[in-house]
Amino acid sequence: MEKICFELENVELAYLDKEILKINRLAIHQFDRIGIVGKNGVGKSTLLKLLAGKIQPTKGRVSRHVEYGYFEQLEAPTSLGADPVLLGKLDIPKDSVQLSGGEQTRMKLAQLFTNYYEGLLIDEPTTHLDQEGISFFLEELRYYYGALVLISHDRRVLDELVTTIWEIHEGKVQVYSGNYSEYVVQKQLEREQQQQAHEQFIKEKSRLEKAAQEKMKKAQKVAQAGRMSKREASALPNKSFMTKSKGTSAKAMQRAAKAIENRMEKLQEVEAVSENRPIVFRQTKATELHNKFPIMADGFTLQVENKVLVKDVSFQLPLGKKIAITGKNGSGKSTLLDHIANKGNDLIISPKAKIGYFKQMSYQFTNNETVLHFVKNRSGYDETFLRSVLHLMQFVGTDLQKSVKSLSGGEAIRLQLCLLFLGEYNILLLDEPTNFLDIYAIEALETFITGYEGTILFVSHDQQFIKNVADLQLNIHKKKLIQK
Repeated sequence: MEKICFELENVELAYLDKEILKINRLAIHQFDRIGIVGKNGVGKSTLLKLLAGKIQPTKGRVSRHVEYGYFEQLEAPTSLGADPVLLGKLDIPKDSVQLSGGEQTRMKLAQLFTNYYEGLLIDEPTTHLDQEGISFFLEELRYYYGALVLISHDRRVLDELVTTIWEIHEGKVQVYSGNYSEYVVQKQLEREQQQQAHEQFIKEKSRLEKAAQEKMKKAQKVAQAGRMSKREASALPNKSFMTKSKGTSAKAMQRAAKAIENRMEKLQEVEAVSENRPIVFRQTKATELHNKFPIMADGFTLQVENKVLVKDVSFQLPLGKKIAITGKNGSGKSTLLDHIANKGNDLIISPKAKIGYFKQMSYQFTNNETVLHFVKNRSGYDETFLRSVLHLMQFVGTDLQKSVKSLSGGEAIRLQLCLLFLGEYNILLLDEPTNFLDIYAIEALETFITGYEGTILFVSHDQQFIKNVADLQLNIHKKKLIQK
């Protein structure tokens, strides 16, 4: 039997009286490969920190029976006095003092993989990695011989590396067998079963309501028949018996109706599965473009200071298409988007182009408006549609009444994406929009992109995301722009 590497027993974790996690028992065995999923803020990183001993539970016990390595989610690049040999191995200049997010991530991962650990706890390793970095990560872990616990929003990475999914929802951990794609199939089956159970519940409730109403109607008729005038009753033989008989019969029917109502109350209510309304962001007459290629370039060169990123390239970006810009970190993807956003003189851009731009940055709002009013005041869509869009991007219930000023970084990013798709634009530029989104928000963004009638250029290293939404892919390689 495989030995236990980590074990959580009767674990509870609370913060300011709010329960974050409640786990009766979970065990991680020698060759387990576990992916942790759940919406942002549900406690994924917290669970990993509990396993790593970085934080202690409010109640319960966490046991560790092996030596383990822990990779903490990278916040921001910092200056490092890095090992020159390691830097060379990772193709990072030896004189680099300030490493980029991708370079720092690669270095931290290389340090982690230098030693063998029986357990690895890894939190969002691919956020800053380009495709080459992701491939390096996959290669290192594909044949790893130990217990792996991984948090990732990259579905391809989860599909390749894990065989079990732990889903965190409302403080509880639900265990699913299989990789992420198999988890999605199981979740869909659960939704179908829930919908069937809901329909059965509605059908049974309706049947009982009808039966109770019929019993009450019969009871009322018997009671009315029993309320004869004294003169009519006195003329009948056995009047006392008949009156009592009818009264007893009416009461029996009322009791039967009451019993049916009690059965209705005891029915296990099953909620309907919430179906998302189709999202289509229509172009208004004012924002319609008619150029077949709204963005073009001929013999275009892009450079920053003395560094040439793209040299002597020509391209035509077709109207209404979703175009992925890919390439290594530092190849010029973000710089190209910046140049288009600023309508550089060396580009041919439609004069009617209205460009919305999502940058890689921390978004923060200073208004005191609520989320719903903030969006309503900046969009021409009706409130029902706005609520659907916000709901899809995880603004539900009381979230709509939050002041935009008080939103967390992740919430502000999601709101900014909603605003772009709802705005009066016809071209959207999205620079790594999936970096700080959870899987569910990424899937919502895919729905947005699919339902957008304008043109979208986006930078991403998420291969599943690109596969799901891109009509074409342009790769910056050796200072050229190559269509893949």
